[in-house]
Amino acid sequence: MTTSPGDLGISAAIGHSIRTVVWDGGGVLVRTEDPSPRHAWEAQLGLARGALEPLVFRNEAAQQAAIGRGGWEEVWAWVAAHLALTEDDRVELERDFFAGDRLDLDLITFIRRLRPAVKTGMLTNAFRSARRDLEHKWKIADAFDVIVVSAEEGVVKPDPRSYRIVLERLGADPGASLFVDDVEENVEGAQRVGMQALRFESTPQVIEEIGRRLGKK
Repeated sequence: MTTSPGDLGISAAIGHSIRTVVWDGGGVLVRTEDPSPRHAWEAQLGLARGALEPLVFRNEAAQQAAIGRGGWEEVWAWVAAHLALTEDDRVELERDFFAGDRLDLDLITFIRRLRPAVKTGMLTNAFRSARRDLEHKWKIADAFDVIVVSAEEGVVKPDPRSYRIVLERLGADPGASLFVDDVEENVEGAQRVGMQALRFESTPQVIEEIGRRLGKK
């Protein structure tokens, strides 16, 4: 049976080992639930299915943007040049690329219910616009005690400095902190600095596992 946020007995968990939970952003809290718009563009452009996401997020401009040297304008300019897109096509691709993204409301509800007994943080590899999006587009910034965005710090996961930044700002003990991410190397990076870590596979899995850990005696 999946544990619901209301079944956790969070206030009783203060004395247990997990005092802080730090979350990844994209891929965990916001996920591409409907990939069909991307797949349509991949077919139109002659790309392999699934090729568009790494093309956008792992190009040279994106790597620079993730540490604050540029932003989405430079990333989409790189993509347009690489794919020889017209300006109209670039605008449509940018719109459609994010059309299938959804905020996980159940997970956000769970995070809100962890507080104030458990501190919550976000550690995300993201561009400079991320904080604005969290505050105004997704409206979830208030669910976290601390938000650390790679572009604002100039360092990305799994660099150990990124985990230490969020831990320091939370005033958290690594051993009493749990990090949740969908990327294995980022999970391993957290473990290397002494944090507990959990790889995100699904919302029920994460809620169940955190509830179990909070309930340990």
